[in-house]
Amino acid sequence: MALFYFHLRDGTDILLDPEGRPLACLADVQKAALMEARSIISDDARTGRIMLDQRIDVEDEFRDLVHSLPFADAVEIVLTRPE
Repeated sequence: MALFYFHLRDGTDILLDPEGRPLACLADVQKAALMEARSIISDDARTGRIMLDQRIDVEDEFRDLVHSLPFADAVEIVLTRPE
């Protein structure tokens, strides 16, 4: 397993992940980033303000960027009900 760091960015500020997570493959990294983004969005919804301009950047143990997930890509916003 390799170590991956999940950093939260909003275009101005960065919340760095100092510990990282051991994951087996890139598919696991992508799934973990998606779940993390959705968890943050869910917490934000409870306060009444969702910030979709954020993203999670994932770096490997060599600090190379291996995945980036904009929050806007983590959810689907539906404004009307399908008929």
